[in-house]
Amino acid sequence: MPQNDFPSDLMEAQTAWYRTYWQLAESGPAASTTTDRRRLQELSAQIADHPYWRGPLGTPAARMELKELARRRVGR
Repeated sequence: MPQNDFPSDLMEAQTAWYRTYWQLAESGPAASTTTDRRRLQELSAQIADHPYWRGPLGTPAARMELKELARRRVGR
């Protein structure tokens, strides 16, 4: 898999997305999930609309690579 040099804010947003996702997934049934769900929506929009994707390196393969790298950073 090729190594992209992703902007730090994009990598941080994707990493935060996974941390929030797993926090939401592991919350108990009595937990209030509104804040985490909103955070996921905000992070999703931030990631999807990042200027990096508008350049020549913004390929579907690069999106998958970003996700894999971020997931490894989170430890999942």
